[in-house]
Amino acid sequence: MCLLHQQVVPMFIKLQNHPILLVSFSQTNLTYKMHTKPTSIKSEPTSSHHNPKPESTSISETRVYVRKKRSRNPEPLTKTEKPVILPDIEEFAYGSPRVNLPLKKPTSKVNPPANWEKVLEQIREMRSLQDAPVDSMGCEKAGISLPPKEQRFAVLISSLLSSQTKDHITHGAIKRLQDQNLLKPEAIDTTNETTLKELIYPVGFYTRKAANMVKIAKICLAKYNGDIPDTLEGLLELPGIGPKMGHLVMNVGWGNVQGICVDTHVHRICNRIGWVVGTRTPEETRERLQMWLPKEEWAPVNPLLVGFGQTVCTPLRPSCSLCSVNQLCPSAFRVASPPKKMLPGKTKRK
Repeated sequence: MCLLHQQVVPMFIKLQNHPILLVSFSQTNLTYKMHTKPTSIKSEPTSSHHNPKPESTSISETRVYVRKKRSRNPEPLTKTEKPVILPDIEEFAYGSPRVNLPLKKPTSKVNPPANWEKVLEQIREMRSLQDAPVDSMGCEKAGISLPPKEQRFAVLISSLLSSQTKDHITHGAIKRLQDQNLLKPEAIDTTNETTLKELIYPVGFYTRKAANMVKIAKICLAKYNGDIPDTLEGLLELPGIGPKMGHLVMNVGWGNVQGICVDTHVHRICNRIGWVVGTRTPEETRERLQMWLPKEEWAPVNPLLVGFGQTVCTPLRPSCSLCSVNQLCPSAFRVASPPKKMLPGKTKRK
């Protein structure tokens, strides 16, 4: 028997009964069929008579491979997908998705804040002593001398332009449009956007609002015979019209009070005087107010609080010392004034 037989056969006998290792022997070669990590076992030469030239003979290697452990719970070839839940049939309605429309009526009543009636009466008294820009230049004053159909359209356009724009700037833009006889959907539909942009400048986002004016005019002509929608859903489908504008147009244009018109002034003041707590958006403030404020106050509360926010409870440096409800207001004398900007080149005195 050759040298390789003498070395490998005893090893094979020992490995044959091993439960994990598998080795196959064929004549003088070892074969393997497992994808495993090899380990080497070196054999050394024995006597010199079997190997007459030990210096020139290379040392043979025997590689033993260890089987990898297989998972008892192998992953399936194809992963099963989660079942698809189809939406309700109401979500396929035409127009904007219903989930974005703030049309849910409050289902529960909450306790009103303490002394809210006294605070409301004091604010009414303060408002009667001083006029505010909203009293003469608010959106509800747009097209007041026009026929009812044209006035409704003027209030709609004024509401569109009033977003992030002060009342006197919106009022000036509406006056320029009226002077050019462009407060009608027929006239706007035949006017190019460049002319409209020049007339409504410098209202905020005037380029986008000019494009929305043309779209609104086309929709009113095609679907409402030149009039405006008479439902809140229809108004909210118009480009650029949000909940605050929709409720205002419904209140003024159609005399249909479906909710409170809450803008940034109403949102800020209601949080300051404690009528709502911790609301982050005007829409959230509207929902909270409607849970406890009597419905007869829904329409007049907007111009009342807007004017109060323009004259007394201003965004920066509110006049708390002149306010008659400072004893009932949880935020009185607590609104910090913004830091004064220093002129360039000047340093603070020590």
